[in-house]
Amino acid sequence: MRRPVAIVGVALSDCGRVDTATPYALHAQAARRALADSGLDRSVVDGLASAGLGTLAPVEVAEYLGLRPRWVDSTSVGGATWEVMAAHAADAIAAGHAEAVLLVYGSTARADIRAGRRTANLAFGARGPLQFEVPYGHTLVAKYAMAARRHMHQYGTTPEQLATVAVRARENAALNPEAMFRDPITVDDVLSGPLIADPFTKLHCCLRSDGGCAVLLAAREYVPDTAKAPVWVLGTGEHVSHTTMSEWDDFTVSPAAVSGRLAFRRAGLTPADMDFAQVYDAFTYMTLVTLEDLGFCAKGEGGPYVEQGTLPVNTDGGGLSACHPGMRGLFLLVEAVRQLRGEAPGRQVEGARLGVVSGTGGWFCSSGTVVLGRA
Repeated sequence: MRRPVAIVGVALSDCGRVDTATPYALHAQAARRALADSGLDRSVVDGLASAGLGTLAPVEVAEYLGLRPRWVDSTSVGGATWEVMAAHAADAIAAGHAEAVLLVYGSTARADIRAGRRTANLAFGARGPLQFEVPYGHTLVAKYAMAARRHMHQYGTTPEQLATVAVRARENAALNPEAMFRDPITVDDVLSGPLIADPFTKLHCCLRSDGGCAVLLAAREYVPDTAKAPVWVLGTGEHVSHTTMSEWDDFTVSPAAVSGRLAFRRAGLTPADMDFAQVYDAFTYMTLVTLEDLGFCAKGEGGPYVEQGTLPVNTDGGGLSACHPGMRGLFLLVEAVRQLRGEAPGRQVEGARLGVVSGTGGWFCSSGTVVLGRA
């Protein structure tokens, strides 16, 4: 039994600087807005996917939202979580194990750090494989910086090319009224900023924000009752690579090389068919290498490709300029759906009918890729 599956509702909660809401409140706000966007009643939702909150998420989230789902997913693989969850939800609906699945996320990461309720140090209290790298001061940003340096050494990628990624993201954010940072920046601004981890300066790195979002997937039978045009899930793929840096075979190849190939093959499409790409961009190098690994250009040619800038990428401004509350993958799906519906005024990709979304988790530890289309 295989049924076509569509995304029928998407929404953001309040995002950016949200000092008074709790993460649960952002979950609820995003969920209500996504249901309203879909035009469906909450009674049709029999599946829930959630991660990153509480001991028993999605059980706690379901209770807070007043839902009693018969299908749940709490897969947590970092920033790729939501693309992987979307794949699992689509498979469950296609197989008849669920009718409508809500993916929902909310985080007050920025507000919590400012209030001293949490730390930004992911190595604090490290156990498992991470403990072997922590004594050497190997922070998350340092892991990404090492990978970027390897690409620069191996393929001649330049700091200016990486900086172009940040500049393009800000140009897109300037057209997005929901983006947190909208003031224009230049390549020189990026290169001259405070050094965080060579070669990354501050503007090579994502912002930290509060915010949440939700995506509702449903079986084809529900589409006639929805308020908006459906966006169909055409193909998905997932892959995990490593946790310990010494176990990463090649710093210039991300797990999107596998998840992307699977998603495009299952969709019966190629990168050349895509009208845009929404990819995870916690750091500028992520955008460059993900576009390579998805097949938009050959390995090693990501620098010139992002400089050329012919493909619309991260049209909302991405994690570099729009929002980044912790696990941004679900925001990529929201922006992709808005583009395919023609609901992105000012930044709309004209005639967009097909798009790819690819989330990355950890330090290139995991990847989930989803191909979406209007028809």
